[in-house]
Amino acid sequence: MIEIEIEDPAWTAALPQAEALVRAAALAALEQDGAQDEGVVLLLTDDAAVQDLNARFRSKDQPTNVLSFPAPPNLERHLGDVALAFGVCAREAAEQSKPLANHLQHLVAHGVLHLLGYDHMSDDEAEAMEGLERVVLAGLGVPDPYQADGRDHD
Repeated sequence: MIEIEIEDPAWTAALPQAEALVRAAALAALEQDGAQDEGVVLLLTDDAAVQDLNARFRSKDQPTNVLSFPAPPNLERHLGDVALAFGVCAREAAEQSKPLANHLQHLVAHGVLHLLGYDHMSDDEAEAMEGLERVVLAGLGVPDPYQADGRDHD
């Protein structure tokens, strides 16, 4: 089950199809890992909310584009939650000359892959995770986000 909460109306003002884009990217990432029956919650919010989460859970008092919060093993098969900050995502998309829709789908896929246990702490992990992201995004018709400058995530 994919649950989407749109807390910041800036998301739908900029992307009226935001919910459909998020659902498609999350499902594509889950299917890539064979986890389409798992549950995730995706929160489209503002920079202040993500900054608060980042400060409380990562001791980084600044907004970031996407945060993933894996859930402990549970009977409900809930993998965890992903939060995205509108201002940061919109600025990054503009700076990188990418459509916000493409950037959003990349960051959703990235966040969901974190919930599935993928990471990018080492070069090998980053290469594997980025490869999965490329496959997921290609299936959605989104160009390779790493082709230009590789700055799509922290």
